[in-house]
Amino acid sequence: MFKLSLTAAAALSSLWLALSPAQAATTVAPVVKGPEAVQDWYNAGNQFIAEGKRLVPNVRRAKNVIFFVGDGMGISTQTAARILEGQLNGKTGEENRLSFETLPYSALSKTYSWDQQTSDSAPTMTAMITGYKTRESMLSVNHTTARFECDGNVIATKSLPTMLELAAAYGKATGVVSTARLTHATPAATYAHTAVRDWESDKEIGSTCANYANPVKDIARQLIEVSPTVRNSLKVAMGGGRTYFLPKTLKDPEYSGTVGRRNDGRNLTAEWVSTRGGDARYVWNRAGFDAIDPATSGPVLGLFEPSHMQYEADRKADTAGEPSLTEMTEKSIKLLQKSPNGFFLHVEAGRIDHGHHAGNAKRALLDTIELSNAVRKAMELTSDADTLIIVSADHSHTFTVAGYPHRGNDILGLVKPVPNVDGTSVSPSLADDGKPYTTLGYMNGPGVTASQIASGVRPDLSSVDTTALGFLQQAAIPLSSSETHAGEDVGVWARGPKAYLVRGSMEQNWIFHVMKEAFGF
Repeated sequence: MFKLSLTAAAALSSLWLALSPAQAATTVAPVVKGPEAVQDWYNAGNQFIAEGKRLVPNVRRAKNVIFFVGDGMGISTQTAARILEGQLNGKTGEENRLSFETLPYSALSKTYSWDQQTSDSAPTMTAMITGYKTRESMLSVNHTTARFECDGNVIATKSLPTMLELAAAYGKATGVVSTARLTHATPAATYAHTAVRDWESDKEIGSTCANYANPVKDIARQLIEVSPTVRNSLKVAMGGGRTYFLPKTLKDPEYSGTVGRRNDGRNLTAEWVSTRGGDARYVWNRAGFDAIDPATSGPVLGLFEPSHMQYEADRKADTAGEPSLTEMTEKSIKLLQKSPNGFFLHVEAGRIDHGHHAGNAKRALLDTIELSNAVRKAMELTSDADTLIIVSADHSHTFTVAGYPHRGNDILGLVKPVPNVDGTSVSPSLADDGKPYTTLGYMNGPGVTASQIASGVRPDLSSVDTTALGFLQQAAIPLSSSETHAGEDVGVWARGPKAYLVRGSMEQNWIFHVMKEAFGF
């Protein structure tokens, strides 16, 4: 059950790449690496216990906090990405661990919001960054806020202080990094307060709030017009979303056919520079990013795409070039480490979510692996003696890992069972309709059409390359526009000062309180 179409960079859908019959016939099951000695399993268990006994809770106050969010990174995403990373490195994959899975403390986070059983990113990030659960679509305002509240005076009374704002008040340097638009829900919740997450520029607000004496500011404007305290602390903001900061009279510097979205005529990228001192800078491409010297640079605004940044799989094909999530994380940490009082940094892998919405598991999983790379880099650049690192997700997706594939079976491929003789060729498992199926799938999404459901005919994947970058996994329920979020718990992992407070089953808003306790605020 698939939707066949040509993919653009946004990759909402893509063309299948077919295997020839000869290729399909010669495909064999990979040999499980090993076999491991029988004693290896037992010894590994003993090693795990020994490592646990050596853990000593770090009760110190944190100088720095780095908070990573994999947008849409549910447990099934984490599992599949772990296997894919291992297989990309020539292993069976199941035994692999992503970098953050090695952190010593972990928990499960309950992602419902004040009014949603299955939540969107606005209230879930608000919970993690403010300590309060709020309503659908709202950013860092409490749940008593009216929907579509336009009055800026009312928004001021309903606003919840964020961890970034608290860190600024305590003299910390601060930063925000995302592969999504900087005005998108997750990064925006760190600095913006609004009843509508979609009000990213004044174009989206339109005339809705025109009759108010003090109308609420759009999200891009809020990044520029933060309080003086936050302005002085905010040393780096990197991600996508250029057009939300540029006037409609100005062409995009990379795509001449694209213009800014703003109707108010303001160039907020220029205002970033003019309001933050002579050493502040705005960069929009790889060359500008590479030219930033963390030792000498002032506050940096980096906007590397008109909308979201490229998926990691597509990034190198971008004409102007743009940094990876790992590179942005590294440069941001080095910029913030100049602060003698420490720092708070939020890093979001925003496009995991978008890959899943498109029904495109491979892009989502490759972005999850890139998040793991960014966390690994942060671990290398900091010490667990003074830096708390927390990794979590805002919500999950309807993404499944199913069937009975043998160990080492291509996680992106068709389900192939355990062979009777290890390492021998094995045919794909067949569903009741006599056709093979993939290990990965979705409960709903664009990987099935309504007409296919009505006909009761499922596409035959026997000669389809399900590992192709643009392949859309099959779905049970047709949703042509977008697959949905899911409501189950997500993981939380932590190391560093007060990381031991991450434990058991947590309400999502308790993550804020762990960071607050670690800082000693």
